[in-house]
Amino acid sequence: MKKLAGLTVAAAILALIFAGCGSTAAPGDTAQNNKNEVIIGFTNIPSHFDPLQGFGADGHSGGQLIFSTLVETDADMNIVPDLAASYTVSDDALTYAFELRSDAKFTDGTPVLAGDVVFTYETLRTAATSVDLSLVESVEELGNSVTIKLSKPQSTFILTVAAVGIVPEHAYNSDFGLKPIGSGPFKLTQYDVDQQFILEANPDYYGHAPEINRFIFVKMSDEDTRLAAAKSGQVDITLTSAVLAAVNEIPGYHLLAEDSVDNMGIVMPVVPDEGIINQYGCAVGSNITSDINFRKALAYGLDREAICRDAVNGYATPAYTENDGMPWSNPDSAIEYDLAYAISLLEDSGWVDADGDGIREKNGIKASFPLLYFAGDSVRQAVAMAASQQAKEKLGIEIIVGGSPEDVIHDRMYAEPLILAWGSANPMTSYYLFHSSRAGLDDWYNPENYTSGIVDGYLEQAVNAKSIEEATPFFKKAQWDGSVGTSMRGDAPYIFLINKSHLYWVRDGLDTGKQKIHAHGDAWPLVSNLRDWKWTA
Repeated sequence: MKKLAGLTVAAAILALIFAGCGSTAAPGDTAQNNKNEVIIGFTNIPSHFDPLQGFGADGHSGGQLIFSTLVETDADMNIVPDLAASYTVSDDALTYAFELRSDAKFTDGTPVLAGDVVFTYETLRTAATSVDLSLVESVEELGNSVTIKLSKPQSTFILTVAAVGIVPEHAYNSDFGLKPIGSGPFKLTQYDVDQQFILEANPDYYGHAPEINRFIFVKMSDEDTRLAAAKSGQVDITLTSAVLAAVNEIPGYHLLAEDSVDNMGIVMPVVPDEGIINQYGCAVGSNITSDINFRKALAYGLDREAICRDAVNGYATPAYTENDGMPWSNPDSAIEYDLAYAISLLEDSGWVDADGDGIREKNGIKASFPLLYFAGDSVRQAVAMAASQQAKEKLGIEIIVGGSPEDVIHDRMYAEPLILAWGSANPMTSYYLFHSSRAGLDDWYNPENYTSGIVDGYLEQAVNAKSIEEATPFFKKAQWDGSVGTSMRGDAPYIFLINKSHLYWVRDGLDTGKQKIHAHGDAWPLVSNLRDWKWTA
């Protein structure tokens, strides 16, 4: 009933859209024939569109569709101008000076001024969002330029700048997130909370004008609903899953598979169980996964190619770090599947099948543990099941897979392995995942309580470098320096398994342009380049 209800709601929304367009054609015909718009079956309808309350703060959640940023990243992850026609960085990397372009307007017709940039940054400095401006000492305007001064260098600061959408000081109020005014390539023309939103091309946009004028985002949370909408021709593009993509073909549509840094792996508690209860009232540590040889045995003894094939029908690539394919990824972190080596690690560490039941044990402790995943996530479940099967058959390790609600997993994640997914266009993710200051915090980044003084040093050198280019060697060393590191060659706090492909049913003739390598989440990364989409037929 839920699936049917979801489809009914989505269909009702689509019917309203077509009625609003004044069309007398069937929904499928309208979607197929109107080459001035695209209908998207989407999973993520925001609760608001306010950059000062976190919308677009991660740099890949749609903020740049409506709002200008001082700079942006192109499809190859190069920093390029946006609202700022040019910028300079002082030799000590403490002062960033941005010269604004003079032809930018907000969608209410007013010019974008340096004062709007100052207002945006000053407001964000005190706002409780995920935008980290803690090192910003001052933001000042001088004519048509803005100067931002930092208290110390931060190599990734320019990527933060690329994620901050500029809002108009004169129009900002408590309702701004529902009726946003920006200066980006699109403007929000309709917003039905938790149902749909519509973006139309901004006629006053200073940059490359979008080739398609109108994009309709319809909420379709259920993957079967999205498949049915594509089969009935009611959408032009929609997300799909590896399971459905493998067993369906839709006439008039093709399957688009985009590479991603959207990785999945097993988080392995690295401290032993000493009866400690943390500040959240949760048990900490595992006497199984705290054994580094045990963790490394899983890392080397799992066949990632087989997991890609068995869990997601080949729509993935093996994962070795949290940032495979990004400029700061260390290719030396990759490991080869080596079952013999994995077994030798277990036996050298004392994990043997003493009673012949097929499960190893050590000091009376069975090599058996639960593996948690978020209930309802079929991909994480499939990956976990594929890893579990291999571990038992090849390594004599029993992994008991179970889905649980988020609050339950939160209470258990400091002592039990779980499947997590990451993937970011910002190397600060590595710092959050593995710096000792993050160990055991309530934010999902380092529940395994991993600490390493050597890795801390590399990560601090990376973050405190003057530029991303200068930081990259240190981010790479944090993963693997030839002796230690966060990768599976080193301390193996994460058993990285797959980078999943992001999959979409796309109507033939719709060109989605050159995409950036997708970050975590398969909805917003797809549409980050909407202004480059076009119909070719």
